[in-house]
Amino acid sequence: MRRRLIQSTLAVVLVVIAVFGVSLVIVETRTISNSAQERVESEAVRLASIVDSRLFGAQQVDAEVLRQQVTQDRYYAVIRLPGEAPIEVGTKPAGDVISATAPGEEGETVTVQEPRSSVTREVGRTLLIIALVALLAVVAAVLLAVRQANRLASPLTDLAETAERLGSGDPRPRHKRYGVPELDRVADVLDGSAERIARMLTAERRLAADASHQLRTPLTALSMRLEEITLTDDLDTVKDEATIALTQVERLTDVVERLLTNSRDPRTGSAVTFDLDEVIQQQLAEWRPAYRSAGRAIVSSGKRHLRAVGTPGAVAQVLAALIENSLMHGGGTVALRTRVTGNQAVIEVTDEGSGVPADLGARIFERAISGRNSTGIGLAVARDLAEADGGRLEMLQTKPPVFALFLSRTPLSKPQEDEPMVR
Repeated sequence: MRRRLIQSTLAVVLVVIAVFGVSLVIVETRTISNSAQERVESEAVRLASIVDSRLFGAQQVDAEVLRQQVTQDRYYAVIRLPGEAPIEVGTKPAGDVISATAPGEEGETVTVQEPRSSVTREVGRTLLIIALVALLAVVAAVLLAVRQANRLASPLTDLAETAERLGSGDPRPRHKRYGVPELDRVADVLDGSAERIARMLTAERRLAADASHQLRTPLTALSMRLEEITLTDDLDTVKDEATIALTQVERLTDVVERLLTNSRDPRTGSAVTFDLDEVIQQQLAEWRPAYRSAGRAIVSSGKRHLRAVGTPGAVAQVLAALIENSLMHGGGTVALRTRVTGNQAVIEVTDEGSGVPADLGARIFERAISGRNSTGIGLAVARDLAEADGGRLEMLQTKPPVFALFLSRTPLSKPQEDEPMVR
């Protein structure tokens, strides 16, 4: 592209020089020739007037007197007086000459000649100057063409590299502009595409991380149930454990569907009215074996028969994340307590551990924030799930830790009552 730009620019300059240069040469040649002719004529008239004045004053007219009036190295003059021999002044030029004759008032004639070679030399000097100017114009045009070609070709090379980086999986926008509106428009489009690709890759990585985190707990619980089945010969126990395992498979399916829904639109919910007691009891039954293995307990208390608006599967995932967080990072008994505040149902999850470190604070819900060796995305995913159903997840207290899930509720006709502590 650089070569084509330079060649096209140089071609335009050469055409301009050819058109205007030839015209200028013709005009200058004619001008110099006409000027030389006018000089010779003027010189002839001047000498004729000198001869007239001397003849009128009865003064002598000879070669010695006239030689002082003629530039010998430039002109050759012949003065013809009536009845006398011609008087020659200067050196007679050889070859082609420029000649002019002027008559005098006393009957004399003055002929002045100039060698045409002097005009040719002057024309040659003029042509040389024109050629030098044309050469300078060509050099300047080449330099400008190279500069312009670099200005246009370098941005195109950068844009090609940016497109190649996008194709190779590097979606970082360069935010580089070149001062050329058309090229800047292409750069804007490529940067916008890079940002969209980066968001898509981030969403895919986030979906993979969320899936690995949220599927881990149901799969672990399912494997525990299957182990219970393999270790017992009691058919009733096998049926009970199989029923629970099937329930966990359904929850696992719900988790997968929820993840796919959130990947398309994280704010899309399928809220319904459901019984909080069922979700809480389900979580207690699912997590009790894990807490029993750890030598700890999990209990529930508070208002009973609360009905909330949300997605049961999402609420179960939020509670599972909080219960797992207490199992991994907390200590002692984990308590789930339900209460009512205004038009919202609240589920609090607390334990008897040391609490959340002071350096975490409000950052506990940020991704990759963890107090120990964990993924650091559990609480972030739980908060996203809660907000997708129109609720919210907050940390009310750090020591001991108290997490609260707020959900919209629907009132019941019968009065609510406190539930005793259930282990």
